[in-house]
Amino acid sequence: MNLQISRGRVIDPKNGIDRVTDLFIGGGKIVGIDNPPSGFAVDRKLDVEDQIIIPSLVDMAARLREPGQEHKATIASETRAAAAAGITSLCCPPDTNPVIDSPAEVELIQQRAYAAGFCRVYIIGALTAGLNGQALSEMAALKRAGCVGVSNALRPLTNSLVLRRAMEYAASQTLTLFLYSFDHALANHGCAHEGAVSTRLGLPGIPSAAETAAMGQLIALVEQTGVRAHFCRLSTARAVNMVARARHDGLPISADVCAHQLFLTESDIGDFNSLCHTLPPLRTRCDLEGLRQGIISGSLDAICSDHQPHDIDAKQAPFPATEPGISALETLLALTLRLVEEEVLTLPEAIARVTCDPAAILGIYAGTLDIGTHADICIYQPDERWTLTPESLLSHGKNTPFLGWSFTGRITHTLVGGRIVYQANLAQ
Repeated sequence: MNLQISRGRVIDPKNGIDRVTDLFIGGGKIVGIDNPPSGFAVDRKLDVEDQIIIPSLVDMAARLREPGQEHKATIASETRAAAAAGITSLCCPPDTNPVIDSPAEVELIQQRAYAAGFCRVYIIGALTAGLNGQALSEMAALKRAGCVGVSNALRPLTNSLVLRRAMEYAASQTLTLFLYSFDHALANHGCAHEGAVSTRLGLPGIPSAAETAAMGQLIALVEQTGVRAHFCRLSTARAVNMVARARHDGLPISADVCAHQLFLTESDIGDFNSLCHTLPPLRTRCDLEGLRQGIISGSLDAICSDHQPHDIDAKQAPFPATEPGISALETLLALTLRLVEEEVLTLPEAIARVTCDPAAILGIYAGTLDIGTHADICIYQPDERWTLTPESLLSHGKNTPFLGWSFTGRITHTLVGGRIVYQANLAQ
């Protein structure tokens, strides 16, 4: 079907486009901006006057819970929620059950995502077999199967020599290594930031040094091995400064931050609010400001959801016994747009942090409206206010501390390959 999307404000940060114009789609791809190609016959016209057209979002971290934890969520349920959130490309970490350490698991996830049909799922393979931190995985086979990188997620490695060998193997395969800067010994099974709030509540704390000490070692090994490294989910201002310094020194690294770390602090734990139990933990106000400054300066390249849906029981226990994580797909764009409201970023800058910038890190051709690319598009109404409620969440996970928050900017359409996979119940 040949589709014309007309009279919308088109924003494509990668190409520097920001104007009211028409977009033309044929054969599942973008075939024209402003004017259609010669001989183009419109089958359907979608009038989106006063709405904003952007490349659909690229989320660098979303746990889909399948395989292994289908009681929490499934690939079908979470990719459907992703489409409703304007996300059509998302990245799945390797800590499923079984672990994604062979082509068989990669193929399983790819097949189920394709069958669901809501979005494109990219996969990060395991750095070590079974994520046990000892024997290296078959990274070459994982790359051939389609993995965009390798990681040990938040599982510890036996020692720094194993880490060095893993980095060397990943570098030999030109695979990006997705690193979590987290010293498990210093964290010591903590569940909140080590500070005034954890002390008042009597919660075991995770010091900032658990992140920064680990980062110092990781940066040294990146320099030694030359591996392309991406630091996942930073939470401290000091870590942002360390990334900036390493990049200034020419190291091939990038970094991201969770959207919730840009809005919540340790104070939001309140009186043991388990919905604010995250890993890494929510830090101080100074850290939040440092993370925001990192997004402004570009030291932090991307904003991700770090989506972790849980069943109700996972959050109904004493705070240390609850499972960490937030159901975050459906607030990714909303929180990013709030950064624009608060004048932290301009609208094109904010859109870039969730589209072309993460796509560049993953090495995928997404997050842009280039002529000839897949027509993966998000359209939203910028002035419409809405409130997040459990009933409005399509994800099986309702575990979010943003319930009751009001946001501006409601998604009206999401397209994958020129096909509308989500359309809001609004007057067209």
